[in-house]
Amino acid sequence: MSYVHGYTNRETQRLLEQSLILEELLHKGSSFTAGSRVLELGCGVGAQTSILARRNPGIFLTSIDKSADSVHQASRLVKELGLEQVEVIQADLFEIDFEPASFDHVFVCFVLEHVDDPLKALKILKKLLVRGGTLTVIEGDHGSGFWTPETQLSRKAWKGLIDSQIKLGHDPNIGRRLYPLLKAAGYA
Repeated sequence: MSYVHGYTNRETQRLLEQSLILEELLHKGSSFTAGSRVLELGCGVGAQTSILARRNPGIFLTSIDKSADSVHQASRLVKELGLEQVEVIQADLFEIDFEPASFDHVFVCFVLEHVDDPLKALKILKKLLVRGGTLTVIEGDHGSGFWTPETQLSRKAWKGLIDSQIKLGHDPNIGRRLYPLLKAAGYA
């Protein structure tokens, strides 16, 4: 899996800032009871990890990412914040070795757009959920982006991001196709 945004210090800062800006929008319904076992797929640098842990005291959060650099940064952030209930693990979703029904909830935020086979990923995650467990998936639709002032140059730059992601074999517009994917994976 190639991450279209890269792994620079500036990207780390962008992810941390973005998580705080979008916190209320993305986490309004992300409430888990104490004692819940929660898996976060694609934790990156720990931006969403820290929010999940802060907003849900008493959960046991396992956060995974494929990138060793991201896991290192997420682990450092978790340690700095004293989040003892969080375990950060370097793991590839497609080679994951968790037991079936290991988690009460799975949280996925801005990850499926970067995955080679989102349907397969959703099927794997379904097996990891306990019966009656829940899944939160938050994905974008970069094809519907708008801003002001929109210029020909800004639209060209945005299209460059979309085209780059497509060339990597990923889906920058996956947000508009989530329901059929979830249905095909057996969630709906």
